[in-house]
Amino acid sequence: MATRELEKTEWRPFFDRVSRGLIGNRAEILIAAPNLGDQIEAEWLPLLGITYDPKDDILEIALEGLDHMIRKPRVIYVGDTGGELTSLEVVNGDKVTQVVRLRDPLMLPAPSSAC
Repeated sequence: MATRELEKTEWRPFFDRVSRGLIGNRAEILIAAPNLGDQIEAEWLPLLGITYDPKDDILEIALEGLDHMIRKPRVIYVGDTGGELTSLEVVNGDKVTQVVRLRDPLMLPAPSSAC
C-alpha cells in the first residue's frame, strides 16, 4: 500500500470529492496517543461523510452514531492501492495519530481541473 501526504490546500477539496462515495462504507477509527496508548474509537460503523472546515481547523468524520472531530490536524496521509482509498492517517497538534481504515476501498475520483 502506498501512502502519500496531502498538502493542507488539498484537504477540503479532497474530502469534498471523496465524501459522497464514502457514504455507507464501513470504517474503523484507531487512536494512538503518546499518553494513553492505542485505542479503538469506532469499529466498522457506516460512514456518513468526512469534511474539513478550514475556518475552525477541524476534520469531521461522521459515522452512524458517532461524530468524530479532529481539532487542529497537522498532517494527513492517504493510504491508497492502485487508485483506491484504503485509509487515512491524521496527526494533530498534540501528536495524537488517528487512523481511519475502510473496510471496502473506494476508487478515488480524478482531481477537478476547475479552480
